[in-house]
Amino acid sequence: MDSLETELERARALEESELADAIETIGFECTRCGACCKAESACGEGGESADEAVDAPDENADSAETDAEPHTATVFPDEIRQLQAAGEYDFRDVARPMPYGLADGPEGPEGETFEWALQTDDCGDCTFYAEGDDGTGACTVHGDRPLICQTYPFSVALGGTSQPMGEAVDKEGIVRAHECEGLGRDISRADAEELAAALKERAVRELTEAIGVRDTYRPVDPSAGQVVVHDSEGAKRPDGSPYE
Repeated sequence: MDSLETELERARALEESELADAIETIGFECTRCGACCKAESACGEGGESADEAVDAPDENADSAETDAEPHTATVFPDEIRQLQAAGEYDFRDVARPMPYGLADGPEGPEGETFEWALQTDDCGDCTFYAEGDDGTGACTVHGDRPLICQTYPFSVALGGTSQPMGEAVDKEGIVRAHECEGLGRDISRADAEELAAALKERAVRELTEAIGVRDTYRPVDPSAGQVVVHDSEGAKRPDGSPYE
C-alpha cells in the first residue's frame, strides 16, 4: 500500500478535466429525492444514507424501536466551524463523534473514535435536511455544505480516501459512482467541471486530514462514559473542546 503522502501527491496531480470527462460519461442529475441525507428509519419511509444503507429487520419494520443506521457523512473540523458561523450553531448542533469504534456503555457511547459526522435528528436524518410537502428534499445550509455533500454520489479510487456511500455501482477511470437515482442522467459540462473540482478538493482534503490525524494522534484512556474524538487538530470532547 502506498503511503498517505504518496496518495496525496496523486490527488494533487489529478486532472480536473479528466474527472469531468468521467462524470459526464457516467451522467448525473440531482433529483432532490433526499436519499443521501436520510436514514432508513421508523420516522418515515427514509432512504439510503450517504455512507451505507442498512435495512432494518422485517419484524421491526412497523415499530418505533426500529434499529436503523443513521445518516453518517464525514465533516472536517474547519467545515464544522464554517457551518457554526453560517447559522450561529453550537458545535453539537453541527457535528457528532463518528460512531465507528465506540462501544455501548451503561450511560451511552464511550471510547475513542476518529473524525466527525454531521449531526442527525431523532430519526437519524441529517439535521440540516428539510422536506417540503411535495416530498422534495432540500439542504438548509446548501451554500456551506461539506465537500462530502457537494460531491455525492462520486468518489475517487485513491488509497486513503473514503467511499462513504457503500460499494460503487458504476465507474469510469478513477471515478466511482455510488447508489443514487440521479445517476445516468445528462449533465452539462459546466456542472461536471464544478463537480470534478470539488471531487479533487475532497480527495486532497481527506488525505491531508488523514495525515494530520496520524501525526497528532496520542493514545488516551477515557473514563467510563466518556467519548474522545481524534481529528487533525488533536483529541477532543464531543463538544469540540480539547481533551486534556
